[in-house]
Amino acid sequence: MASIFDIAGSGMNAQSLRLNLVASNISNANTVSSTAAEAYKSRQPVFAAELNNALSKHDATSKVKVLGVVESRDAPVMEYAPNNPVADENGYIFKSNVNTVEEMANMMSASRSYQNNIEVLNTAKQMMLQTLRMGQ
Repeated sequence: MASIFDIAGSGMNAQSLRLNLVASNISNANTVSSTAAEAYKSRQPVFAAELNNALSKHDATSKVKVLGVVESRDAPVMEYAPNNPVADENGYIFKSNVNTVEEMANMMSASRSYQNNIEVLNTAKQMMLQTLRMGQ
């Protein structure tokens, strides 16, 4: 039963990281800079299930492992705005490559996944309590 808590906990940690990255992406969606290199780039988490570790130990449990965070390779949006104080010498600014619609979808998905892991924990807890009551 303890492995259920470990698996759900690792899933909750992963989705919490995902929600934090979504929040960071959305909060920086409208930032501008004077060069493409300085423009904010969307960040996404990379997850992996530790399935190979579980199979090699002949264990059926598999946690979620965070491999890292990657930046989007999409180019920033270049816009002509000669009156902007951060415009380059040609009058261009570079906006973040964050797609707010995609980020909102990521936020809803991460939130649902987090809630599902909470339900797994609650169900496991209820099953443990019912098992203990049977022994009374």
